[in-house]
Amino acid sequence: MGSPLSSPGKQLRALILVRLIAVTCIALPRYWLGTSSEIGTQSPSSGFLFNLARQIYGETQTWQVTLLLVSVYLLSLLYAVLLLKLPHRLTLQALTQTSVDLLLVSAMVLIFGGIYSPLSLLYPMVLVVAAFHGKGRLPATTFATAALVLYTGVMLGELYSWRLPVRGQDLDVGDLSRTLYNVAVALVGFYGTTFLGSALARRTEMAEAALAVERGELADLRIIYQDIIQSINSGLITTDLRGKITSVNRAGEVILKIPASQLLYQPIQHCGLYTEESWRLASEQSGQRERYRDEVRLEQDSGVVHVGCSVSHLQEANGDNSGYIVIFQDLTDYRQLQHELQMKDRMAAVGELAAGLAHEIGNPLAAISGSAQMLAGKFQDDAEKSGLLGIILKESRRLDRTIKGFLQFARPMERSPHRFDLAAQLKENFALLRNSEEVSPKHTLRLDLKPDTAMVTADPDQMSQIFWNLVRNALRAMPDGGTLTVRGQPLSNGSYAMHIIDTGHGIPEEELQGLFHPFRSFFDGGVGIGMAIVYRIVQEHGGTVRVDSMTGEGTDICVELPNRLPPPKPRERQGDTP
Repeated sequence: MGSPLSSPGKQLRALILVRLIAVTCIALPRYWLGTSSEIGTQSPSSGFLFNLARQIYGETQTWQVTLLLVSVYLLSLLYAVLLLKLPHRLTLQALTQTSVDLLLVSAMVLIFGGIYSPLSLLYPMVLVVAAFHGKGRLPATTFATAALVLYTGVMLGELYSWRLPVRGQDLDVGDLSRTLYNVAVALVGFYGTTFLGSALARRTEMAEAALAVERGELADLRIIYQDIIQSINSGLITTDLRGKITSVNRAGEVILKIPASQLLYQPIQHCGLYTEESWRLASEQSGQRERYRDEVRLEQDSGVVHVGCSVSHLQEANGDNSGYIVIFQDLTDYRQLQHELQMKDRMAAVGELAAGLAHEIGNPLAAISGSAQMLAGKFQDDAEKSGLLGIILKESRRLDRTIKGFLQFARPMERSPHRFDLAAQLKENFALLRNSEEVSPKHTLRLDLKPDTAMVTADPDQMSQIFWNLVRNALRAMPDGGTLTVRGQPLSNGSYAMHIIDTGHGIPEEELQGLFHPFRSFFDGGVGIGMAIVYRIVQEHGGTVRVDSMTGEGTDICVELPNRLPPPKPRERQGDTP
């Protein structure tokens, strides 16, 4: 793993570009300064530019410069093609380019000035490149030797064979001394450059290797960090100091039902957890020792979701605050469980109270009712007394019904579970419901069972009791008419769900919490036992009851029954009952 700038492919592309620019900058001025005769005939006082040109270009011919430029451009094109076609042979290409560069520099030294050419300084540059690509001191030393041989050959060849005139003069014996001096300087310079370049290359390679290890460790830590953040069940949002969302984890998307792409770089209010005022308060209190905590209700398509959230500072390594962290959890199931536990405790207490009241009131009530009936026979001719006795009898019977409701709720329900077709039972009960006096022409009844057969293990009589209690309440919730839908469908966990859906007036939020509490009726003339009995039957079958209701839109009560019944719980005897 390495930096993109240090990759061999990048280096070779940069080397091709640098070579083109360097050779072009060296060769093109030859055309701009005129012909070789013009350069050579200028007097020493012609100016610094022409004196420098005489030093570099001498009697260089135009065709020589043209050949040099064409060769470099063709080689660059060839190198570019090789990089595309042979990307896995980069080391060989680097060594090939370096070898050709030595020949190219030697040709440039020969063309531009010979013994007096300052372009011999290009040799060390090529050797530094060779040191970085040579993968060891031996290849670099080999290139240094090759460069020395080429440079010496150019010097001696010019001195003894080609006799190229420089600055309009023939070479003399003094040039031999200069040649030997240049070779000696080149010997020290080439090998010194190679040694230093190799050492620098080794250090660079070690630094890149250490950097690669650190980058790998950092990448691993980043992956672990991301895995941890994405794996936690709690939602997590980070913001900057202005409250703009910078990140959202996977659990946060699930809880909020909003994809991260729609939340990033948006104000925190966009997620629905905070208003401007509540966020201002939360951000101000986030620096306190006790983190700011809050609970909000989110209205989603699936219903109401209770979310608990807290805000704390997001601190950098130096301790400076760079933003805020919002951690939140879906508390809907917890609130539901808490509500169910409260319901169970309350129902147990009410059950004991109901059993005691039924026992203590039942017998006296029977005596009162019997006495009132006997007195009614004696005062038949007295309309006033007969009316009063009628009220006593009427209220006694109503109180008797209430006591029987107490008993039905308090007495342990004997189950007779067996395997039967719940869908078939729902069809039968639905047919009876159509002919019931409680259904008016304003009511529309719908039955939706998928599939037509649903085998469950339960008490059929108690399942019918659940059905009739729920549908009667649904019809009462639609006094002016509406649609009642009975829906049944299997669930992925093996349970069976029965929905009783009405389009009535709905249940307000404050009343929804006490829907299953005993003796709390929402209709005139009701005792308030029916929904409590439904809740108890479902609980004893190991199922759950869910209620989704919107005021003015209707109510959906879903009863989920598991595939298997829980074992019956032993009950203590509540005492004798009348």
